[in-house]
Order: sequence, then C-alpha cells, then structure tokens
Amino acid sequence: MRGAVKTPQSAPAASAKPTATTPGRPVGKPARGSTRVEHIPVTWVLPRRMEAPARLALWLCGGISGMNAAARELDALADAGFVAVSFDSWRRGTRAAETMAELFPRGMANFPHVVWPMLGNAALEALRILDWAETELGAKPPFFGGGHSLGGDIMIAAAGLDPRIGCVATINSTPDWRRPGMRADGKLVGPGTPDAYAQWFYDRLDPITHLAAYAHKPAMAFECGADDDHVPADGAQRFKALLAPVYGTAQNRLRVICHAGIGHEYTPEMWQNCMAWFREPH
Repeated sequence: MRGAVKTPQSAPAASAKPTATTPGRPVGKPARGSTRVEHIPVTWVLPRRMEAPARLALWLCGGISGMNAAARELDALADAGFVAVSFDSWRRGTRAAETMAELFPRGMANFPHVVWPMLGNAALEALRILDWAETELGAKPPFFGGGHSLGGDIMIAAAGLDPRIGCVATINSTPDWRRPGMRADGKLVGPGTPDAYAQWFYDRLDPITHLAAYAHKPAMAFECGADDDHVPADGAQRFKALLAPVYGTAQNRLRVICHAGIGHEYTPEMWQNCMAWFREPH
C-alpha cells in the first residue's frame, strides 16, 4: 500500500499538428489533459507521433497515490510512443477519503476488509477508462497496463477481467490478494476478516484463484524485491508456476525478476525493465 519513489524522466516535446497522412495526435486533442469519465478523474499524455493503431499504456501508482503522482511515468511512456493514461480509482488520489497515515494502520489491521474493495473497484473502473480511451483517444487493443505496489495489483486483476489487456508490467506487486507473509514495520500482518462486500470482490477478481481468467495469455512481468516483506515476491512466483498449464508453450509471456538486496523499493532498474517489457514484441 505504500507509495512509489519516482524515477526522473524527461517530458515529451511539443508536436506539430498531424496531417491526414502522417500519424500524430488526434486532431483537436491537446498533448496532455485531464477530464472525468463519468465520476472517474482521468489524465493522459499523447506521444509526439502516434502509431496506427495507437498503443495505450495505463499506469497506476502505489498506495493511495493518484494520477498526478504518475506524471513522470506517463511522460516516459509517451516518449516511448504510447498514449499514456492514469486515473484516480476508488479511494485513491483526489477520491481518497483519508490520508495514507490514516489508511495504512486500518489496512494492516484488517487488510481484506479495507483493501479488497479498493482493488476490486479499481479493476472494474479500469475497464471503463479503457473503453473511454478507445473511443476518445483512438487507442486500440492490445492495451498495456502496469503499476507500482497496489497500482500493479489493480492492473494484474484488470488483465484477468479484460482480454483487451495484452501486456502487463508491475513493480512490487502481487496477484495474491491475501498476501501471505506480509509484514508492516517488521510485524506480521494477520489474515483479517472480510465483510460480505469485500468477499464479493475476492470471490470474483482475485487473480491467483482465477487462473482461467488469463486464458488469453497476457504477457506479464513482475519486478519484485527479493527482500520485500510487505509484498512478498512469493505471490508472483506462485502465480507464474500455477499459470504454466494455462500458458502452455507461451511460457516466455510470463516473467518474474527478484532483485537481490531490494525490499519494498521502486528502483530505476525495475522501471527500465518495465519499459523494456512494454517495448518487446509479445
């Protein structure tokens, strides 16, 4: 649930208005902007030259950090040619109902009750944002998605919901909503007790217990800290092993990298690996 440490990236350069024969930004669309898709705040950055069809990358930050905290990642993705998008999901960013200092102890006291609804609502909202981006920004599947910590957890779940998501890259994230072995400030976090509302999301969206949802074989890369005791790498490793029968001969579409000596940290190497994964043909 902790927030991301940003890696510096250069902002995308301004572009000329595209001609009818030159790939570029949709006519009338600014290089960057923000709006609301119904009740959901969303922001985007367009590349200098858009491919045809346009590729979309949806990136979400960790903790309750919202779309404004993703500015550097969005700029870097746009520099790489992606339509880069982020949004404020339920209880995060401008929609947060409390500060991280208030939420974190509550979340650690009863993780399922507090966090599972955040994961589930956000994964469902991601589908609405992708629908909007396809219509308004000209993006076409397969879509790319990623995030740090809780943001990555959300995108892993969204990939199981929407076969349009063909590529995912995450940092310090897990497909296991129970997070066995999770520690906070060195203390083991208990399993907690979900209410009916939280359980509804888990029963339908928890990635590691819904392997068949990934039958479309999205390319998924997990950048994990080998010493991360808050979001243990074990979750990604077990997920990869359990998906082996589902992916069959496409095992190269699953990757887990555990960075030695790294805890729940967002390092430049992790970010660079995510960008490289997005660029690879899958």
